[in-house]
Amino acid sequence: MDLDLTRIERAAQQIDPVFLGTPQYVEEQLDPRVTVKLETANPVRSFKGRGADLMLSTLKPGARVICASSGNFGQAIAYAGRARGMRVEVFVPEHVNPGKRARMESFGARLIPAGHDSSSARAAAAAYAAEQGQADAVLIADGLQPEIAEGAGTIGMELTAGGAFDTIVLPVGDGALITGVARWVKATAPGTRIVGVNAAGAPSMQLSLRAGHAVAIERADTFADGIAVSSPIEESVRRAMALVDEMVLVTDEAIADAMERAARTLGVLLEPAGAAGLAAIGTGQAGGERIATVLTGANPRPEQLVGLAARLSR
Repeated sequence: MDLDLTRIERAAQQIDPVFLGTPQYVEEQLDPRVTVKLETANPVRSFKGRGADLMLSTLKPGARVICASSGNFGQAIAYAGRARGMRVEVFVPEHVNPGKRARMESFGARLIPAGHDSSSARAAAAAYAAEQGQADAVLIADGLQPEIAEGAGTIGMELTAGGAFDTIVLPVGDGALITGVARWVKATAPGTRIVGVNAAGAPSMQLSLRAGHAVAIERADTFADGIAVSSPIEESVRRAMALVDEMVLVTDEAIADAMERAARTLGVLLEPAGAAGLAAIGTGQAGGERIATVLTGANPRPEQLVGLAARLSR
């Protein structure tokens, strides 16, 4: 296991405090069994800032950084890179969320459209970085470097500071969140069940865990672009195999229902991927008297906001 507990503990002292100490509480009108942790009230509106900030802290000042992202990871790398005077280039899907595009650019990143999904963008970023040469540029891949998952592992520290849960339910895209959190939780509260959530139209991690190695799907077909991964990273799959108890699937309709519940009860406008954990809980796929989930992102597309507004007006 390449995720280190000491490094996770140390990360809580190294990561920009703007990303740490996020609210977590039980909202009775949502579900009295469920603790929600809000990873949305920060400059990138997602949990990605923790791992990105920790990863970039390991690079020399002024480094040139290349990554691929459907939006949230790119925002996080761009934000952390700007603070360190780093040049950040982000390969994005051609139809990237326009709000995420604008925020990445506002943080100073150069965006390069490449392919129809995050996996295509990742392949293009890797090819481009190889052309540039390792001495000239650093390629960072969400779910690959241990530091990204270890930064996310600080969420596990915060979640369990008040005691253990029966089940922790987490959305899964590239896998850094669930593996980082699970690494801490399995070491400190081994009785806790870790459940990952894929969109039904993008079950690549579920298929990979069943097969015992990374399994690519032809196309991710879901409106939850933050977890629309068609080709998982082998290193992330290997970690998940050791740490994750179960992977479940949720439909786009179940996610939309969860977004509506979050808006009505929590007053939070989640993006679809950010509501996937709530969707799994709402469809009865997470048992226990004490359950936790992380609301991972609040960068919805304009049409998703319109759809949510229509639901709320019913």
